[in-house]
Parts: sequence; C-alpha cells; structure tokens
Amino acid sequence: MRTSHFVCIGISLLLLASCKEETEKPKVIYDASKAGRELTKADSTQIKIADLPIQMQGTDYLIHPVGDLSVYDKGAKNKYGSSSVNDLSFTISNTSEYQITGYLQNLKFQKIGSDSIKALTDKPVLIQTATYLKTVSDKIKKQIMVYTLMDMDTNKDGKLDVSDITTLYLSKISGEKFTKVSVDFQELIDWNLIESQNRLYFRTAEDTNKNGKFDSKDVVHYSYIDLATKDWEVKTYSPISN
Repeated sequence: MRTSHFVCIGISLLLLASCKEETEKPKVIYDASKAGRELTKADSTQIKIADLPIQMQGTDYLIHPVGDLSVYDKGAKNKYGSSSVNDLSFTISNTSEYQITGYLQNLKFQKIGSDSIKALTDKPVLIQTATYLKTVSDKIKKQIMVYTLMDMDTNKDGKLDVSDITTLYLSKISGEKFTKVSVDFQELIDWNLIESQNRLYFRTAEDTNKNGKFDSKDVVHYSYIDLATKDWEVKTYSPISN
C-alpha cells in the first residue's frame, strides 16, 4: 500500500509540474541558440473554408472570412456559429454589426459589382478581430478597419496561436494599406476609439526584463493615431508622468 501511495504522489507531482510548465509557457523566446521552428504545415484533419461574405453598412465591399475547419467526430461542435450538417459546424467566425471575430487565416475583399477577390495579406497571420470603424469613417470620409492578430511565432513553437504576441493593424475597407501600427514584440493590451478626436488609442506591454512573459515588472506604452491623417503616424504619450 505504501508503494502504491508513493506512486500516486509521484504521478500527482508530475502532473502538477506539467500544468505549471504549461501555465508558465513564455510568449517570447529570445535565446538566439534556439532557432524557431518552421510554421507547421496544414494538418490533414483541417479543411480550408470560407464563411459567407459580410458587407459592413455603408461600404462597397464584401468581406469573406477564411480559416480552417477542424474535422471532429460526429456530435462535436466547432467553437463558432451554429450552421451545421450532420452535427458538424461549418461556421468559422462570428459577426456583430461592425465586427468579425474568430481564429482566421485571412480575410478576402470583393468590391460590389466585381468578380475579383483579393486577400488581405499573403503572410501567415491568425486574425482574432476585424472591426470597421464606422463612426469615424463617416466623419473623415475614409473607411478604415482595425485588426487584432498574431503575425509572428514569437514563442518559436512552430505555430501561430494565442500563445504568441497579439498585434494591432489597420487597413482601408478594401483591405489595401494593411499596416502594422504596434511595435514588434510588444503585446497589445487594448485599444479604444475616441470619435471626437478621430483618434485610435492603444496600449502595449514591453517585456523589458526579457523573461519571455508580460508581468507587473514590464513597461506599458501608450500610443494613439490620428485616423484623419494620410500616413497613420503612431504618436506616444505619457498619461502617468509627472
């Protein structure tokens, strides 16, 4: 019985250590000796699929969300949506009035009246949100989208997922001028639109102690963009300085 007891304790400690290791998995690996793995190729259980197109109110473009559909056993449900055949969900995104959410490999844009469909990017990304800034777009007569996404395998595990750094991008409603506005290796905390100033404010965290994690010892950066300007220049400010 004592042997069995110690075996159980040993297994429990291993499981606890495993859970702790998973919890403390760094978002960034800086060690140059640990070369990053190539991004994992498409799994045979994944099927590339597009949701039906979306048109943001007042725009002349259709947006096609594109992602991977996982093949599950019968009875399993995909995380997004309810469109299903034989208990398999074929929906890869959710849509509110001016926002698309999901885990998307790309968005494709199609001008109304045209058969041409153009991709947002030709680089590997994982798009979590795509938001049309309608109120400001109507004011400044420039239709702008803002995106939160992962664009680098920062933890060098061979895949893009939520364990990598989240970044901030802008584009025109056509998908053109797809521009990164946050700094490489800084984790996006949040963003906010101030309509009265036509400004997009956002915060990022910099891993200043280079421990691969974002914690209370790191520095928070405060930035904004005047969306009415042509070049979307990022400006910093210091709301907590003396």
